[in-house]
Parts: sequence; structure tokens; C-alpha cells
Amino acid sequence: MTYRVVQWSTGNVGAFALRAILQHPELELAGVWVSSEEKVGRDAGELCGLGPVGIAASHDAEALLALRPDCVCYTATSNNRPIEAIEDLGRILETGANVVSCSVAPLVHPGVLPPQMVEPLQKACLEAGSSLYVSGIEPGFASDTLPLTLSGLCERWESIRVQEIINYATYDQPELLFEAFGFGKPLDHTPPVLQPGTLSFAWGGALRLMADGLGIELDEIREVHERVPFEKPFTIGEHTLEPGTSGALRFEVQGIVGGQPALVVEHVTRLDDDLAPDWPSGRGGYRVTIEGTPRMQVQFEFEDERGDHTVGGVLITATRIVNAIPTVCEARAGLLSMLDLPLITGRGLHRS
Repeated sequence: MTYRVVQWSTGNVGAFALRAILQHPELELAGVWVSSEEKVGRDAGELCGLGPVGIAASHDAEALLALRPDCVCYTATSNNRPIEAIEDLGRILETGANVVSCSVAPLVHPGVLPPQMVEPLQKACLEAGSSLYVSGIEPGFASDTLPLTLSGLCERWESIRVQEIINYATYDQPELLFEAFGFGKPLDHTPPVLQPGTLSFAWGGALRLMADGLGIELDEIREVHERVPFEKPFTIGEHTLEPGTSGALRFEVQGIVGGQPALVVEHVTRLDDDLAPDWPSGRGGYRVTIEGTPRMQVQFEFEDERGDHTVGGVLITATRIVNAIPTVCEARAGLLSMLDLPLITGRGLHRS
């Protein structure tokens, strides 16, 4: 069966999602929504580095939804507009289209958000017979499917730690780097991601999802973080970041059980590999460590076709949700997590 898909946005993740849709044997591109007037009318294939496919990008959301797609792949940014993104999702779901998305990260576990944010989405799904699935690389695969699968090999476990260890210097998203994360800002400046409660909002869903999959109840969620400054001027793109400003960030979001961190999502983010040599380091990727019997540690590394691990992570965020489209289209109506779906595989994607 072939599923007709509208790709919603062609930015950092969206361009990769569009490329994956066009090359997936079970998917047919029905249309493309873009926010930029400069992209309106451009061929979808050209927007993702492929040849022309005969489908022009549009800014007319109503016309695209009138095409009655089976699914919308929604990758529009939500960092500074979570409420607007949730409203977008609701309008799409009301039309009967299923949605896969990497936006609004807490929705990896729909029950973690306040009822006033979730109930309209659930109502739209049940009335229209549609489904919503939010995932990505992390929150997503690296903090749910991977650790939960490994936990099935345990005799007993005490703690599970998921670490993202990545140099973001090639991450082409200046707003996230310099505003949300505060790189290049003085250390006494508190960027949005470190405002109280923000880490728990963004990664609490991942912890709750792991907890549900493991059958445990979290007593609370805690946040800790530390930053290290540049020791010399550092240039990234058109930006020169000065000594003394933030150059590396490490944070943990901890799920507490019995007063101890039982589940931890930790991010170790540098722009310069020479910074914070005492912090965890590696080639770039995710590391899952399970303390228990047996003790296990798995290193999950990746890179794009040019060998860039940061861009490889963005690509996986896209392919995680695109490859889920056939399964989500056949799932029950409502808000879904990975606990509601069978294993998502690369069926049909082999190329010799």
C-alpha cells in the first residue's frame, strides 16, 4: 500500500524528511508546505537536493490539507512557539490526516503535558480518526527504543543513563546555538534552555516514557547543569565567539526513584573538542549505560554521507519519523508513543 504524505516545512530536519519521503517505496509525496516566500513555487526535489519531481512548494495550508493526505510529516520548529505548533497539529489532525512529527518534544510521551495542551489533540484524533506520533533521535530513539531494548537483557538494573556527546560546531541552526543554548554569551547570562523547568519540559517526556516502559513510578524530575567558557577566540560560520563566553554545556535531567537518579538523560555539548576535557567525550553520538546485572554499555555512532556526525543526527531525526509513517497510518486513532507501536524497521529501503 502507498501512503500519500504532505511534508510540512523544509528546514534543518524537513529537507531530510522530504528527501526520505521521495525515496521511500511505500510513500508518495502529495505536497510540501513552506514558510518562506522565497521557497514558494520551487520544486520539492530541488528543495532537498534531488532532481525535479514535479511538485511545487506551497504556503497554502488549506489547499494542501484539502488534498486529503494520509499523513503529514510536521517538522516545523517549535523551540520558541510550542503553543502555535500544538495548534498547527490540532488543525491538521482535525482533517483526518495522521501526523508524524519531531516538534514539541514532550509529546514523545503525550501524558506528560498539561491537560489543556493535550486534550484538544486527543479530541481531534478521536473525532477525525487520526493519530499523532512524535519522535526523533533524542528525545526519541536514543532515549526510548534503545535503552528499553537493552533493559530486556537485564537480570536486574539499578540505573539507566543516556548520554548525548556531540560537538555542535557544524550544526546549522544559529538560533538554537547562540540564543536557546547561549553559546558565545557571558556565563552569567541564563539562556532559555536553562530557565528553571525548561529541561524538564523538553526531556521529561523521554524520562516518563522510559519509566512507563520499565513499570516504575518517578518520584520527581531534577535538573543539573554546568558550563565552561572559551579560552581563546573561536570562529563558527560568521560568528567569532570571545574568550570567557560559553563554549560547552553539560546538563542532566534525572528521574528520581527512592532519592536516587534511576533514569538520566545527559547532554554533553561542545563547540570545541578541547574544552572541558574532564567531561565525557567520544567520537560523537549516544552512549547508553545500564548499571546492573549484567552491566552494559552501548555506543551508538552515526554520520551523514559526508562523515558529519552532527548532521547525521539530524538525518536520523527525519528518518525516524518518516519510516514510521506506514505504521502510524495503520495504528489506532489517538496520541501514540513508541510503546503503542511495533518495531519500526527499514523495510523496503535496501539498495544494492
